[in-house]
Amino acid sequence: MTARMDKKFAELKAAGRPALVTYFMGGDPDYETSLEIMKALPASGADVIELGAPFSDPMADGPAIQLAGQRSLKGGHSLAKTLQMARDFRKGDDTTPIVIMGYYNPIYVYGVDRFLDEALEAGIDGLIIVDLPAEMDDELCIPARSRDINFIRLTTPTTDAKRLPKVLDNTSGFVYYVSMTGITGSALPDTTKIADAVNRIKASTDLPVCVGFGVKTAEHARLIGASADGVVVGTAIVNQVATSLDKDGQATADTVQSVATFVRGLATGVRSARLVAAE
Repeated sequence: MTARMDKKFAELKAAGRPALVTYFMGGDPDYETSLEIMKALPASGADVIELGAPFSDPMADGPAIQLAGQRSLKGGHSLAKTLQMARDFRKGDDTTPIVIMGYYNPIYVYGVDRFLDEALEAGIDGLIIVDLPAEMDDELCIPARSRDINFIRLTTPTTDAKRLPKVLDNTSGFVYYVSMTGITGSALPDTTKIADAVNRIKASTDLPVCVGFGVKTAEHARLIGASADGVVVGTAIVNQVATSLDKDGQATADTVQSVATFVRGLATGVRSARLVAAE
């Protein structure tokens, strides 16, 4: 399965542009609407999809994604349904990489081996499990890698030179650079500092480096895409869903189209950011 991810980033490198990595919460506001959002993402310019798995106690998520997770759980969404959503998506798209982003507790309860076997069968290419540090690689990372499922690690501005090799060890697919300390949806930091951080990480790995947290507009995407191999957008997409819902929190005729239109704008920004090939 890692071949799908590697192929995508190779194609984008050849095209001289960064990836647009789009996050949405599975099951928000309901299964069918969420699946239609997922299907609309590649057509709107998304290169990689991060499929959020809702969890009742999300420590790294800001208010917008927390609320999306609550809407999803209230609607009866689960880890099993998250996997089913990937299966349903794969019926019409076998090329767009899918990464499940979430927390370890639901996977542990589900059963690690069961989850990984079903994830592989569902067409999942990678995992971002934000509460599993490198010291716990035996829990999920190593079993995932043995099934050829990427385990994507987060690095932050506080990941120093001593810690970075440990974080990069066993990481595959891409490296996710969290561009600030704090939670999702915070303000965008200095893009010059982001470029410096990306270059520092790339000096230690051949993996693509994607930058997220705080990207809200096409201009943000363009600025970050000038140095990064990928731009990750999550909260801003989740907000598009939230603001399209009716007073009862239900989907409207505008929900899917609102997300698609917003992602098309982000894609325009990403496509205008030209990577300078490293000599």
